[in-house]
Amino acid sequence: MTKVYRPDRTRQMIFIALLCAQGVVIGLLERMIPFPFAFAPGAKLGLANLITIVSLFTMSVSDSFLLLILRLLLTTLLGGTLSTFMYSGAGALLSWVGMLAISLLGDKRVSMIGISAAGGILHNVGQLVVASWIAQSWTVMLYLPILSVMGILAGIAVGIAANFLFEHIDTLRRLRFDKTRHRQRRSQ
Repeated sequence: MTKVYRPDRTRQMIFIALLCAQGVVIGLLERMIPFPFAFAPGAKLGLANLITIVSLFTMSVSDSFLLLILRLLLTTLLGGTLSTFMYSGAGALLSWVGMLAISLLGDKRVSMIGISAAGGILHNVGQLVVASWIAQSWTVMLYLPILSVMGILAGIAVGIAANFLFEHIDTLRRLRFDKTRHRQRRSQ
């Protein structure tokens, strides 16, 4: 059986690869930025989450999940450890599932900024659950209020950046429109 060339699927794989590369570079650059707030050690801006938001609004669920996994693996291979993979993986997966669920409510109910802020909080929850499991103590969760504030602020910033990208980059706007139109056709 010969494989049929599908230009749409090839284009989608290229888009996944480009977003993955951008996410890895953003993640590696973000690791080099010293975080100035001593009251929240380990907190980051979560700039690579921008790529996850773009994928949620432009790709199928399976392609978005593939992008997330590839980005996690490559970022870990290029400068992480097993513990960073566990923390990042738990945070990213919980954040992705939560943002996906919230995005299904529709643009009229929740904005991209709200989805991103929820993703910031959920990422921190996922990381703290892994930390609690490793420490064999739920007292680690006492750090959640501080990280939640940081997650909300970072999520708002990333959501604003995502809004900006979708307003000013025609390709993203078109892909979002195509995905919305496809979703509406399936629901009819």
